[in-house]
Amino acid sequence: MPKFLIQRWHGMHQVWSIAIMIMLTVALAWYKWQLGLIGLLLTVSAGVYSYLAERTFRRDLMKYLGRISYRVRKVGNEVVSELPIGIVLYSDEKVIEWHNPFVAEMMNRESIVGELLLELFPTLAQVKDRAGTMEMAVGSNVYELIVKPQEKLIYIHNITEMWQLARRYEEEKMAIGIVFIDNLDEVTQSMDDQQRSALLSKVTVEITEWAQREQLYLKRLNSDRFLLITDQKTLRQLEQSKFVILDEVREMTCQLKIPMTLSIGFAAGAETIPELGQWAQMSLDMALGRGGDQAAVKVGERQSFYGGKSNAVEKRTRVRARVVAHALRDMIRGSEKVVIVGHKMPDMDSMGASIGVAKAAQLFGKEAFIVLEGVNPAIQRMMEMLREDERYAKRFVSPEQSVALVDSRTLVVVVDTHKASMLKEPRILTQTDRIVVVDHHRRSEEFINNSVLVYMEPYASSACELVTELLQYIHDRVVLDIREATALLAGITVDTKSFSLRTGARTFEAASFLRRNGADTALVQRMLKEDLEEYLKKADIIKHAEVIHGHIAIAATEPGRKYSQLLIAQSADTLLNMTDIYASFVVGERPDGLVAVSARSLGQMNVQVVMERMGGGGHLTNAAAQLQGSVTDVYAKLRRVLEQIEAEEGLFE
Repeated sequence: MPKFLIQRWHGMHQVWSIAIMIMLTVALAWYKWQLGLIGLLLTVSAGVYSYLAERTFRRDLMKYLGRISYRVRKVGNEVVSELPIGIVLYSDEKVIEWHNPFVAEMMNRESIVGELLLELFPTLAQVKDRAGTMEMAVGSNVYELIVKPQEKLIYIHNITEMWQLARRYEEEKMAIGIVFIDNLDEVTQSMDDQQRSALLSKVTVEITEWAQREQLYLKRLNSDRFLLITDQKTLRQLEQSKFVILDEVREMTCQLKIPMTLSIGFAAGAETIPELGQWAQMSLDMALGRGGDQAAVKVGERQSFYGGKSNAVEKRTRVRARVVAHALRDMIRGSEKVVIVGHKMPDMDSMGASIGVAKAAQLFGKEAFIVLEGVNPAIQRMMEMLREDERYAKRFVSPEQSVALVDSRTLVVVVDTHKASMLKEPRILTQTDRIVVVDHHRRSEEFINNSVLVYMEPYASSACELVTELLQYIHDRVVLDIREATALLAGITVDTKSFSLRTGARTFEAASFLRRNGADTALVQRMLKEDLEEYLKKADIIKHAEVIHGHIAIAATEPGRKYSQLLIAQSADTLLNMTDIYASFVVGERPDGLVAVSARSLGQMNVQVVMERMGGGGHLTNAAAQLQGSVTDVYAKLRRVLEQIEAEEGLFE
């Protein structure tokens, strides 16, 4: 029995009370012995009563404590053995020393004492002797493990029902999609109303059957746009199927002069329904910005793309070019100066487009500056031509100087790219809210979102073609200098491989306009001439090429040797000219230490998808990436990516 309980009943206060009573009895007996005798009897009675009461209390207390101890031990045993919580004790050597019956039932074994802990609970290797909580699946059940390494103790809780409920909650979250017919006007422009209606009916039936098969709610919004509503579980199934409706519609209309293609934008995981709708429209815009015939899916922070097997069909109208040109004209007029910036390691397309935008600013009396990080072999001859005229020479500024030039009244025009990371000095984008993007590349996940005006047309051959069209509408009387027209034509010529790839009717119209304004085709050819030394270097790269998967040429330069980006790209172009080669890849180290990968194809293979998995981007037929590391490592990574795509969906259309 605890001392404090005993002292509470007959502690010093009881002793002193008896002592005082005895002293009072003696004093009373001294005065009158009869009263003293009575007092003595009363004192003895009080002492005897206190003693008996204390004994009774001790007996009752011991009986009560014994009953409580028995119940506690019994309940404790029941808690350890019968409650739905597992307990495991293990040794320093990670050997199980004891466990309760819940653990044996969980493992479907009589005992696991003496077993190695990490063999039965492999997920514990993640915590590495740190306290923590994790989940582990055993059979069809999911358990939560609470690890206490200091006590060498593990608590186990069955969370299967909660886990299934959370999974069901995630699966039943809403997903919204938009299906858009990419090229309805282009496909049906030569058809009469009856043929157009019949074709639309066939495509609509195909989309409706697909929606019913996949259990999607489908609502037609207009002739070329449909709304889809489903849940995240079904969306994952659509992703696993790679959105087969894209191939079904394309194959169904393949007998037409221009096959009909679809673009799909899907979104899930947003906090609110309006935000989900915005994400779906953003995904559709991204699919269209990448050339159409593909699906873009945004789930939370993840952005995925499927399809994109066919080349983009030219479908730009002069109406859009005129509207953008007028908007750009108003922005130039409302700005104090114009700063034009292209991508890192500029090529002739980037530089020619910059010259064209500078001309537009000059037409309205605004001072224009072109950001140039340095002259590389790709633009060396063009820069020599431009710097012959002092008016052009003073327009070029370094990236450091551009930071001081840009303020809130400055118009920044980004040409031939839409990624801030591709700019040598991306800080200038934060110094003004007047930003225009003119680009012909397929839109990627990274984008300059704070731009006021965007003119992105993946159907165009080059940024120079887009700028040339804008110049025709931006001013009533546009007269280009010979050097300006030649620079724009050179950009178109380089990106189309002398009008042999990605060339549409609008490309020739733009080239015709430039030729009428004095563009010198002979000068363009002189710009594109190769040095004998460079040609031999290219031949040295090509001799290391090998053919894989029957129609893919892949070459890696010798480790330690550095080549310019232009030379690596030209080597990929040359490999593409070989018999039975549908796509080519060249891996080489650049002078700045990065390893460049240039990819080219004739359309049977989407090299953009390959380069995106490598961390780059581009077009279906022309893409590239720049990576850290060695040529050997990047080459091995490229081979792995090609193998993955071949296993998932095949490399060729």
